[in-house]
Amino acid sequence: MRGAVTASGIEPLDLTTVSDEDCPILHIDMDAFFAGVEELKHPWARGRPVIVGGTGGRGVVASANYAARRFGVHSAMPMSRALRACPDAVVFPPDGASYRRVSAAVMDILRSVTPEVEPLSLDEAFLDVSGARRRLGGPVRVATLIRERIRTEQRLTCSVGVASTKFVAKLASTHCKPDGLLFVPARHVRAFLHPLPLGALWGVGDKTEQTLARLGLRTIGDVAATPPETLRRELGVALGDRLAALSQGRDERRVVTDAPDKSIGAEETFAEDVADAGRIGRELLRLSEKVARRLRATGQVGRTVVVKLRRDDFTTITRSRTLPDYTDVGREISATARSLYAAAGLDGARLRLVGVRVEGLRAAAGVHRQLALDEPESGWRDAERVMDLVARRFGPAALRPAVLAERDEDDV
Repeated sequence: MRGAVTASGIEPLDLTTVSDEDCPILHIDMDAFFAGVEELKHPWARGRPVIVGGTGGRGVVASANYAARRFGVHSAMPMSRALRACPDAVVFPPDGASYRRVSAAVMDILRSVTPEVEPLSLDEAFLDVSGARRRLGGPVRVATLIRERIRTEQRLTCSVGVASTKFVAKLASTHCKPDGLLFVPARHVRAFLHPLPLGALWGVGDKTEQTLARLGLRTIGDVAATPPETLRRELGVALGDRLAALSQGRDERRVVTDAPDKSIGAEETFAEDVADAGRIGRELLRLSEKVARRLRATGQVGRTVVVKLRRDDFTTITRSRTLPDYTDVGREISATARSLYAAAGLDGARLRLVGVRVEGLRAAAGVHRQLALDEPESGWRDAERVMDLVARRFGPAALRPAVLAERDEDDV
């Protein structure tokens, strides 16, 4: 789909007549990204329903191509249910390294167009192409160029929304999937927004939607016609004002380049509930090593270690501890995580999921670490950096703590 919003609806996009000078924001969203990368790796799977996700008893769908989506398969669906709906699907386990590699190549394409790129995840980003106009043309032409380059260079497709704000650009990319481009001129924003359901508004979840429905509101246009005072009274001042503005197409957020991470984490859902403290400790070690590698790869360190422990009845317990110094060392993160688990009083309790997260991040280059009197200048930090080099060349399983090398395969 290649279209432009008009007062009468969506019409075919005509690049010779389009006026887009007031719409410099692009939202790029890769189509079924994980599944698309798997199809590149496995050409024999093209044309067949493809699902990416965990294959264990509690596996969930991470991505599905459009052939699988026609059967009702979608992300976050239990894999067992997805395979009942689409029994002929080809299922691939997630390959994070491949997805990150292709994502980096896509982001390089975006940054060759403009430095004003705000990645949201591996497969989507906002761009402000105001500065690219003289070199490449207007925003719609830039969006067309990006789509062509991603298709040619990465053999993947994406959908692009072009608008005056981030909120409208993201909605536009959603409405032209897959492999589409939708331009929403500033003068037609309300015509585009107002027929859409409440759930399309940024910040409207199930609870907020229920509150608005009790007021008789069903569409974004209904919200736009509601006095802001009513929205503030029912939803609170902050949310009420935000929804009133968005319903009119107003969104003051700018494209933010290199937005700092708030935290880096990893978690694992066991194939079966686990009560063995030794096995849980090994999993916390594995997750801590993974988090530390990500910290070092992004040049960051953190001070607060958080563990997430979900019991078999789905109750979730989190515990955190702030360290005296910033760290990117897996051994330190692991020691803290396992100590937090021990202090949580869950010894013998059956756990469904465990997770490790590091918060309070800063750039490693800007942090001075005071050595203890008996601490050598090099140690575990240098050892783990060597492990990073080995992992990049031979894979993450090539060099790891011995206790993880003996781990049962069912642990993952």
